[in-house]
Amino acid sequence: MSLYELATLDTVIFGAGRAAPGIEAWVAAGQGRLCGAWSTDIGTLNRVFVLRAFDSLGQMMDERDRALMSDNPWGCAEHLTALSMESHRALDFLPPVEPGAWGPVYEFRTYRLRLNGLAPTQAKWAAAVPGRQAYSRLCLAMYGLDGAPRLTQIWPYASLAARAEARARSVAEGAWPPPGGPDWLTPDMTSQIALPLPFSPLR
Repeated sequence: MSLYELATLDTVIFGAGRAAPGIEAWVAAGQGRLCGAWSTDIGTLNRVFVLRAFDSLGQMMDERDRALMSDNPWGCAEHLTALSMESHRALDFLPPVEPGAWGPVYEFRTYRLRLNGLAPTQAKWAAAVPGRQAYSRLCLAMYGLDGAPRLTQIWPYASLAARAEARARSVAEGAWPPPGGPDWLTPDMTSQIALPLPFSPLR
């Protein structure tokens, strides 16, 4: 599976936990494979990320339509203040997302790409990611199939301290970022830290 949907559900204050049972039931009733579900801890708060994998764009769009036409999208409309659902494809050298206890701290990083930046970025990442994974695991890197050109990454860490240490060492030892990779990015970058919800296969 190389097709992924990343849904972002913004909730009322302290709403992530109350929304979780409805989200779990919604996903169980639909198509695709649940990869992970998280609530944010650093960055934009009261936010839930849900990552699902799909076998086809048609299957993904059927699920998108199910949410758009529902009177209770994601089973938790009473707790939602905003909802977005974005389509992605994994960088072509990466394996499918593997469930497991890789966290519990997950970093979601999104880079806006230059308009012609996707192909060179993918090539540079393919060369550099194996070396970077000697410092910490890459769960997924994927590019948007809709909206602005962008690259979203999900990096799990055992702790915030482990994140800081892995990032500092990989940079100091020249393993990251990929040589020339930042040349294809814009300054528009975001990072959010999220923790798994109880039903998340990635935890």
